[in-house]
Amino acid sequence: MEMNRYKSALIIVDVQNDFIPGGALAVKEGDQVVPIINSLQGKFPTVIGTQDFHPADHGSFAANHPGKNPGEFIDLNGLNQILWPVHCVQGSPGAEFQKDLIREGWAAIFQKGMNPGVDSYSGFYDNARRGDTGLGDFLKEKGIKTVFVAGLALDYCVKFTALDAVSLGFETYLIVDATRAVNIQPTDGELAIREMEAAGVKIIKSNEVI
Repeated sequence: MEMNRYKSALIIVDVQNDFIPGGALAVKEGDQVVPIINSLQGKFPTVIGTQDFHPADHGSFAANHPGKNPGEFIDLNGLNQILWPVHCVQGSPGAEFQKDLIREGWAAIFQKGMNPGVDSYSGFYDNARRGDTGLGDFLKEKGIKTVFVAGLALDYCVKFTALDAVSLGFETYLIVDATRAVNIQPTDGELAIREMEAAGVKIIKSNEVI
């Protein structure tokens, strides 16, 4: 699939230690996306990273709600919120990018999840769509028309980043072999792909990016 090189960007979502096998919120095979993403980066004039960057008192952490466990749900300031293990805490090794991920050519890193009162899956907005990371404006100022999304995890941060990209008018592609799912339920990854397709996200493989 040939692209207009000067108007396309690769968005690398949350390839951080806590989402890699051995991390606090490990995604199965999460490390396997790294060489694929590295091989893609040279094909794009603009490469952007997103980084989960939580304060330790974040409301999405089960540890901050006595008697609650990861996987349970609470109301967090009006939103239905799944509770997670403590992960990607600012300044912690788990929040750092996976060591083999090439980052030298990145145009910018957009951090998210810094407001303790609302979770933030998308690289564009928090889950209440009240907080804006600035990613959308950054892309538009660069004249970007098309975005390709990869990273972790397919059924949460990757999905919501892709859905927000479509909603902002970007032609949006998911590079399906450059992502992996949390799969709290075994079919979550497949359902996420269907949801993205229904919203207009195009599903491709890394070898289709020319």
